[in-house]
Amino acid sequence: MLHIEIVPVLEEEKSILSQLIELYEYDFSEFTGKDINAYGRYGYSYLDYYWTQEKRSPFFIKVDGKLAGFVLICDYCYILKDVDAYFVGEFFVMRKYRKLGVGSAAAKQVFDRFKGHWELTMHPQNPGSYAFWTKVVSEYTLNEYTVHHDVEGIYDDLPGTAITFHNGRNNSNE
Repeated sequence: MLHIEIVPVLEEEKSILSQLIELYEYDFSEFTGKDINAYGRYGYSYLDYYWTQEKRSPFFIKVDGKLAGFVLICDYCYILKDVDAYFVGEFFVMRKYRKLGVGSAAAKQVFDRFKGHWELTMHPQNPGSYAFWTKVVSEYTLNEYTVHHDVEGIYDDLPGTAITFHNGRNNSNE
């Protein structure tokens, strides 16, 4: 049985997270059409904020102690703009660990860690993401969630899909 855990990313591990984000951006370019820059990187504009802004939390996903992906949590929402809510900013599981329950276990651990309102979004050209998140959130909330279609402003000119739910009484880190 796999030992799956989420581990906070220390600031001195930022370069490791940056490299994993490059793998994520490469995978995601299939849907976004994004190109690398002149330095051969995709880049991620918000990385430093995960150590300078209070409501951002970076986590590694580890399987049996080995890096398997990451989860970036923040409070920037598209649907729950006026609510103190958590947002899955980025979520990545390396291909080797996909379809083994790693993503599901990691997502549920993050949800357990932060009680309150949640929002996550899915790119309209990534049907696998929609299947994954609706299954995970449905299991986690016992079908107590809302799907929002045609959400503007998430992915350039394409409307996205969002899921919102609540998993506790408040948004304190428990």
